[in-house]
Amino acid sequence: MSRLRFGTFLAPFHKPGQNPTLALQRDLELVEHLDALGYDEAWIGEHHSAGSEIIASPEIFMAAAAERTRRIRLGTGVTSIAYHNPLWVADRMVMLDHLTRGRAMLGCGPGSLPTDSAMIGLTPTDTRELLEQNLDIIMRLLRGESVTRQTKTHDLVDAQLQLRPYTDPCFDVVVAAVASPTGPRMAGQHGVGLLSIGATLTQDGFDALAHHWNVVEERAAHHGQPAPDRSAWRLCGLMHIAETREQAYKDVEYGIEHWFQYFQKVAAFPQMAVGDSVDVKGMIDFINEAGIGAIGTVEDARAQVQKLVDQSGGFGSFLMLGHEWANPEATRRSYELIAQHVFPHFQGQAQSTLDAKDRAGATREAHAQTQLDAVDHMTRKYEQEKASGN
Repeated sequence: MSRLRFGTFLAPFHKPGQNPTLALQRDLELVEHLDALGYDEAWIGEHHSAGSEIIASPEIFMAAAAERTRRIRLGTGVTSIAYHNPLWVADRMVMLDHLTRGRAMLGCGPGSLPTDSAMIGLTPTDTRELLEQNLDIIMRLLRGESVTRQTKTHDLVDAQLQLRPYTDPCFDVVVAAVASPTGPRMAGQHGVGLLSIGATLTQDGFDALAHHWNVVEERAAHHGQPAPDRSAWRLCGLMHIAETREQAYKDVEYGIEHWFQYFQKVAAFPQMAVGDSVDVKGMIDFINEAGIGAIGTVEDARAQVQKLVDQSGGFGSFLMLGHEWANPEATRRSYELIAQHVFPHFQGQAQSTLDAKDRAGATREAHAQTQLDAVDHMTRKYEQEKASGN
């Protein structure tokens, strides 16, 4: 497998009732931190209800984050394109592509919260139908075409972009998938990437991974698209890492209950099935034992990523779901430990230093003797020079 990229998928999940201004600032500071650590990507969500996922415009957040960072790529994770005029979605992303000098990426989905779509008179069925129509329009616009088309929500008449993307020929576009084949089907049809958000969040998630990519390949072939590149496939998973398992377990006592209760009792999003655990121990056990994530050490994190690689057959980027299970300091430390100890094993940097250590260890005794011989040689040479008066 080629170099695996790492990033975060930041919905985000903030406990209701706290200061939203500070929560958003904390999100921006986290992206800055990830940029400094060498993370490749940060994907930012769009939500409008339910009190926890409080970023309404990923594009605005990305613009702010871009000014604070140097190299990390920033994606909409995802833009709920059923809520918007597809012309303006494409237009805003082209502008972001220019402002970020090619660091912007577009993630497309129907919108996960029915409490969002209900406020604009759309059902979940409507949003999925509109996703398919709007994605087709967006891709045509990004190719430079003029589009005339009427959808349930918008009427486009000779619509066309006035700017071409900064990225040649276009920035990355991905389609979100949870469990159904809808996202993979559209990714294959349009020749774009796949973002498997819930692949590890359901009991049969691992089985869904290989199926997702099979659908992408089958649809790409059917529509005459080039063979899909697995590096364009992103998997989103759950992790919190500390120096010891005991410390990791203690860390998540801070906020894991809120995260579970959000999906169990608040968000009408059954695709994100997180079980019925009611205490912290049960929640930790669910994450670790159901195979959907890792709360523990760097060894646990490496094993979880390897499991995903093996099950999926290979992918391009592993995105850690931002969850605030732990306090901000422990959360930052978790990302640091993963960058320090997990990245190298999946980016071709670990084995070479281990091999160098082994080579040096195997010849240490002989080389140590040559060092001693050199000191003895120079000592004798000095004594000879002194004796001869030179």
